[in-house]
Amino acid sequence: MPNPTPLPATPAKVAPAADRPLLGIALRLGSASCFAIMAVALKLSSERGVTAPEMILYRNGFGLPVLLAWVLLGPGLGALRTRRPLAHLTRSAIGLVSMVLTFEALILLPLAEATTITFAAPVFATILSVFVLSERVGRYRWAAVAMGFTGVLIVMQPGSDRLPLAGVLVAVAAAIGQAGVAITLRQIGKSEGIAAIVFWFTVATTVAGLLALPWFGQRHDATTWALLVAAGMIGICGQLMMTASLQHAPVAVVAPLDYLQILWATLFGWLVFAHAPVATTLLGAALVVAGGLLTAWREHYLRRTVIAARPDL
Repeated sequence: MPNPTPLPATPAKVAPAADRPLLGIALRLGSASCFAIMAVALKLSSERGVTAPEMILYRNGFGLPVLLAWVLLGPGLGALRTRRPLAHLTRSAIGLVSMVLTFEALILLPLAEATTITFAAPVFATILSVFVLSERVGRYRWAAVAMGFTGVLIVMQPGSDRLPLAGVLVAVAAAIGQAGVAITLRQIGKSEGIAAIVFWFTVATTVAGLLALPWFGQRHDATTWALLVAAGMIGICGQLMMTASLQHAPVAVVAPLDYLQILWATLFGWLVFAHAPVATTLLGAALVVAGGLLTAWREHYLRRTVIAARPDL
């Protein structure tokens, strides 16, 4: 399932490192694997009675010590300073809603379908960029939007009762929410570092989870707690590997590897939850991936064109 705490598309504050694309690719593959395993752990925990608000708390709370250790050993506490607390609050609020919807979709739908639909977020981000950022969208990106929407519709199968309607609607809402997060990150990422963005979001969602605990908290056995701890720690490791991948390889090289999560979700859904992949899901997923890759390629092409025209940028 998509990383619920995505990074800015062009992270302004990632310190440049030696150009080692193979290392960047390996880190991104590890990141995609971590997020897929995290999704499996969360879905297994949901079958044992864990609610979405609890997932928010434990996914972020158990990952917070790992994140803090990374900050202390890496960029240092100074990297957490911010001059835009309200921007972080807005980003955290949108991200919190998006994460709740993402985890709820994970509860209601098979793993492959939930992952595929929520991976349509770039489609909605393109549309939102027109209205929120006043960006111009050309025919290539509109073609990508059409491909992504078609893929989602094929997975949803309107009129069919194969998937619960509530789950489908929640997954679509989650994709829109993740698109909203991406738009917000384009703005805040211009002045704030990745360490600050990820850290303060993790803190905010942990606090929100604690506040919701009296209403949604349940008693759990040792196995369930193990799943929740694993989800938190594996999820934050995936986040850190995603961050590190951007230090060693260009975004255009590593970002498309995120779509391997759909493959992992399909495989794990089959092996762990006995949800055999169906032809419509595979076809829809292929279109969603194609639309996402076309969007990524076009943005990379346009960025290179701008830099070539303005070498001072």
